[in-house]
Amino acid sequence: MSRLVLNITFVRPEKFYISGFSNLPHTQYFYVFLCFVYVMTVIGNVFLLSVICLVRTLHSPKYMIVFNLALIDLCGSTALIPKLLDTFLFDRRSILYEACLSNMFFVMFFGSLQSWTLTCMAYDRFVAICFPLRYHSIVSKRSVAVILLCMWLALIGLVSSPVGLLNRLSFCGSLEVQSFYCDHGPIFQLACNDNSINDIMAYVAFLSVLCIPLILIGITYACIAIALSRIASTAERLKALKTCSSHIILAATFFIPLLFTNISAVVSSLNPNTRIINSCLAHTIPALLNPIVYSFKTEEVLNAIKKLFRRNQLGIQNSCVLIKKKSFF
Repeated sequence: MSRLVLNITFVRPEKFYISGFSNLPHTQYFYVFLCFVYVMTVIGNVFLLSVICLVRTLHSPKYMIVFNLALIDLCGSTALIPKLLDTFLFDRRSILYEACLSNMFFVMFFGSLQSWTLTCMAYDRFVAICFPLRYHSIVSKRSVAVILLCMWLALIGLVSSPVGLLNRLSFCGSLEVQSFYCDHGPIFQLACNDNSINDIMAYVAFLSVLCIPLILIGITYACIAIALSRIASTAERLKALKTCSSHIILAATFFIPLLFTNISAVVSSLNPNTRIINSCLAHTIPALLNPIVYSFKTEEVLNAIKKLFRRNQLGIQNSCVLIKKKSFF
């Protein structure tokens, strides 16, 4: 691999080499599967975004958060999967240094946004169940917009720090990144000078993006469980719990694989292929499930889709009637 030497002690690589899986047969089928996942993710999330935009009954604080999650899923999948397919299906595994940092930033940024958006959803359910009479005054469009804006700005700063700190590292040995994209951990560990600050920032990012959101979600559901235990009717408990089921499914599919991967990497030597598969599925499957879960498990969205479909049918019928009248005259 070629390198650009800045001075005697500092070496910045011109390119990195993304190795992907090691000695794993039939990997092309996995990449074809990811291609299918990406196409369905784009179709599903664009559909969900369109329904929320077009149906006025969904212009509420709750669906502002759902809209934000769908937008993040669409952008995050687009930042990761097309480049991944280009790298491995077309065997273009070398990536320029600057392009690698850009890829790393966007994948980490949208992944962090997804984590905190799921936390916002848990907060919405917490207020709706624990403080139902004050829900509309606490969770207003204005307050949700402020929360989401602050979240985007804060995470830009948080993600920029570990990515920017890579510029202080010197890469004078191997440039082979054992991952499926420009992953922060495998890259800073290739450095031949002191990378302790990068290691600390990796732990800060892990705590900020995975641990803290998961703890907050756990606390909200503990409070929800206490509130539901005070409800006498079993039917009312199930109805309230049903409103949380979509969020629980999405949170589980996002957090469990990432936690397993990160904890296993710390406490034991995790097989690189296992780490890559877990990380890859954690970055892609939740984005696919989001529109499916919110389109078919949420009664409000189902009713909105039916209303939109009926409106379109009525519009087509009216157009046909007008065409017949014009042809008659």
